[in-house]
Amino acid sequence: MILLNILFFIISCAVLVKSADFLLKSLIKISSFLKVHEFTIGFILMSVSTSLPELSVGIISGINKEPSLALGTAIGSIIINLTLVIGIVTLLARKIKIRSSIVRKDLVYMVMIAASPVILMVDHLVWNFFGIDAVPGLSRVDGITLLMIFALYMLNILVQEKKVHSKANKDRISKKEVFKHILFFLGSLVLLLISAQYTVEYAGNISLDLGISRLMMGLLIVALGTSLPELVFQLNAVMRHYEDMAIGDLIGSVINNATLVLGVTAIIHPITGNLAMFISSSLFMMIVTFIFLTFAESGKELTWREGMSLIFLYLFFIMGELFLRNVKF
Repeated sequence: MILLNILFFIISCAVLVKSADFLLKSLIKISSFLKVHEFTIGFILMSVSTSLPELSVGIISGINKEPSLALGTAIGSIIINLTLVIGIVTLLARKIKIRSSIVRKDLVYMVMIAASPVILMVDHLVWNFFGIDAVPGLSRVDGITLLMIFALYMLNILVQEKKVHSKANKDRISKKEVFKHILFFLGSLVLLLISAQYTVEYAGNISLDLGISRLMMGLLIVALGTSLPELVFQLNAVMRHYEDMAIGDLIGSVINNATLVLGVTAIIHPITGNLAMFISSSLFMMIVTFIFLTFAESGKELTWREGMSLIFLYLFFIMGELFLRNVKF
């Protein structure tokens, strides 16, 4: 039974990633028709698109009243993006230059925004200190707060976009062709949501078979599967010498997971769970964001050695989580 669950989980993840890829290609064609600049594509269009698997898992998890899986997936995706994904991309590219001052400024925003769900998650400790009972987790009010942070960030990106002298995508797309891509986009979106439903279902089955908590399942397995679109896009962007676009997708993906994904999930169903487990994983997440920021700011580039360090950091996270939770495979 467990082998069938693992097989169906792998198939669901594959469909999830492929449907996200189809979605991405459709959005690129639509953006070409609308003459959207590369800056906007990298920071908004691509990052939101490659975060759709995590958002889909969050929506389905909230509907199924299993938000801890979405919490683990979001935190795990942030950690994977800032370690394994960008580490592999940097290692294969040998070096990633960060030329834009706006990108470097947004790296600082990324660190601050990534901390927002952590602050909201543990604010009950402050309330309890003053004698006010508060349930640990993210409430619907917290979810609305995270969505407001997401909206403000996107507004800031749109304002910044006017200051960036990036060339617009010059592909000529006819109205008939863009209509075809809009239909393709809608079909891919439906496929994405359906595959996310099965990903959540089989992830839950495997977690029961192995005795792993849903939060742990999201941290270690689902997050890895849903981060593949970011890896594919960032690798393609860097190999085509669009380094700022790749870093923009990375920053956007981290912020989307910390605000959009967790915000939507919390609104659908408040996120509660093992506070100790959340704190340990979120603390590592904050350490990773600071380390990545330090690497990016030193010399205004990421070297292959730093890429290797980020990959080893991810492996250290995996071993640490498995050791602390006494998970037996």
